[in-house]
Amino acid sequence: MTNFCVTLVQANIFWENPEANLNHFETLIRSFKKPADAILLPEMFSTGFTMNSSQFAEDMNGTSVNWMKQLAKETGAAIGGSLIIKEDQSIYNRFIWAEPDEDLKYYDKRHLFLLERENNAYAPGNQRIIVTHNRFRILLATCYDLRFPVWLRNRNDYDAIFLIANWPAARREVWIKLLYARAIENQCYIAAVNRIGSDENGLTYLGESVAINPRGNLIQIAGEAKEELVSVTLNLDELSAFRKKFPVWMDADDFDLKY
Repeated sequence: MTNFCVTLVQANIFWENPEANLNHFETLIRSFKKPADAILLPEMFSTGFTMNSSQFAEDMNGTSVNWMKQLAKETGAAIGGSLIIKEDQSIYNRFIWAEPDEDLKYYDKRHLFLLERENNAYAPGNQRIIVTHNRFRILLATCYDLRFPVWLRNRNDYDAIFLIANWPAARREVWIKLLYARAIENQCYIAAVNRIGSDENGLTYLGESVAINPRGNLIQIAGEAKEELVSVTLNLDELSAFRKKFPVWMDADDFDLKY
């Protein structure tokens, strides 16, 4: 299998209302009849981008994680999206990747958004996470991570970046430009899902969930401020042929990250 189909679920998020959000996203997903290898939900899809982390934190056996596991099992698609997760004495903005066989992997958001004091409410992650699903190697990333190219640098170890976000309308041009830049410099696919609507922080979101190919060409983009599910197909053979023809990765600089 060289094709990989990913569905981006661009939707509004009910502020700090996990039950309403789980019901809403489940309705959207079940009403969308196109098959998928993976389904991506926005960052903090169960609550919105809240800093009330201790109030809404769940553990890895909580309602929302189990909902993701069950939905993955029933749809046959990996389900990805971030939740507020408490582990030991820390709380994380955690990108959960739930496989149809109920296997769980996760990535804790590394770059916390200082302007919204996310660093006061959450602990940072310190590990890049790459998952393999149906032959595709996928780097998991969350919102603000998009601004940090060293963290996302392809070391010839992934084929696509899957990025989930609550990226506000005020910085919409930055959203699009950085996504194109990350795809081009890493010779990878990017599939990025963003929410719509507004939240209690006074922020408005336009969505514009998007998929971009390794040449920096648009595959598809969701409508502005529109609730929409977008299905895109990524092709591993095309990616491999492009990297072989234009092997930029062979000239990349080596480096180490210090935490």
